[in-house]
Amino acid sequence: MPASIKQTTPGVLEFSGTWTVCQLGKVIRQMDALLMRHPAVVELDGQQIQKIDSITAWVLQSRLKKMRDSGVQLKMNGWPAQYQQMLDGLGEIPPAATPVKKTPGMLEKIGKASVDVYKDNLALLSFMGETALSLLGLFLHPRRWRGRTILHNIQVAGFEALPIVGVTSFLLGIVIAYQGADQLKHYGANIFVVELVGYAMLREFAPLITAIIIAGRSGSAYAAQIGTMVVTEEIDALQTIGIKPIELLVLPKLVALMLALPLLTLFADLVGVTGGMLMASSQLDVGTHEFMTRFATEIPLKTLLIGLGKSLVFAAVIVIIGCYQGFRTKGNADSVGRQTTRSVVQAIFIVIVLDAVFSVIFNLMGL
Repeated sequence: MPASIKQTTPGVLEFSGTWTVCQLGKVIRQMDALLMRHPAVVELDGQQIQKIDSITAWVLQSRLKKMRDSGVQLKMNGWPAQYQQMLDGLGEIPPAATPVKKTPGMLEKIGKASVDVYKDNLALLSFMGETALSLLGLFLHPRRWRGRTILHNIQVAGFEALPIVGVTSFLLGIVIAYQGADQLKHYGANIFVVELVGYAMLREFAPLITAIIIAGRSGSAYAAQIGTMVVTEEIDALQTIGIKPIELLVLPKLVALMLALPLLTLFADLVGVTGGMLMASSQLDVGTHEFMTRFATEIPLKTLLIGLGKSLVFAAVIVIIGCYQGFRTKGNADSVGRQTTRSVVQAIFIVIVLDAVFSVIFNLMGL
């Protein structure tokens, strides 16, 4: 029996037949026309209903809801129990409750931070191992060395950094001699300014301040360059055509800085000692010839070699940290700036920590 709906008496609608999706369009249009003239109370008679499927029940329920929302009082009369239950069960789904964001506790924050640090250190060690293997591969296949790229990096990271390193080291030598001048005058030990300037510059300040300058100048450039290449998908393009990014981008920088930083440190030694010598001549009456003679006799060669050896390690740290943070960029410009800043901070921190470790080790070794 086809579905039908008719108005038997005012305020009473009689439903009959089989209500399925096949007849839904015709019946719903008929129902909408009848409901437009509804009174305040409408009785829905469902005694003649033979069948209702779920889709039809859902559409019918939405029409009835509109009537209730408009202030009409509905009465269901004679509906089979299963269909009455179906209409009652298809009510409007209440909106999902907004989940309450739980504030992590102190222990949870410490745990998450520890896990992040562990993962980051593990990735850094993996990057160092991959770099070491690539460097070993270059020694086994010398034709793969990129000489022009290495020379270009030496010029950028070494030669172009001479002015800032020279000025900083010269002023640092002056400060060391000036700070020691007052104390040395009290004891009549003016000549010991030579040892003060020599040991301080050659062992500690020249390699440390040079490494810090290069970390801020070149380490940040390495991270920004590689990070930009990650954002523009140039790294993916290199891998697609069979070029190893580490071999092209990391190793030339590593070799170049390990050659340039010791030379910059040596330059900083010379300029810093010169600044200290000029200050000693003006404040402590220690002549230039006297200063140079005592410097040559009292400052052993191992002091210079210790500083140059430190600079080799610092160079490797600066390149690896800068390139590693560049590869960690996540594909947007904001990430480039964040990783660049992180590379500088992390490189300077590790350089200072290593310098302190070297000082303890050399002291235990009697050097």
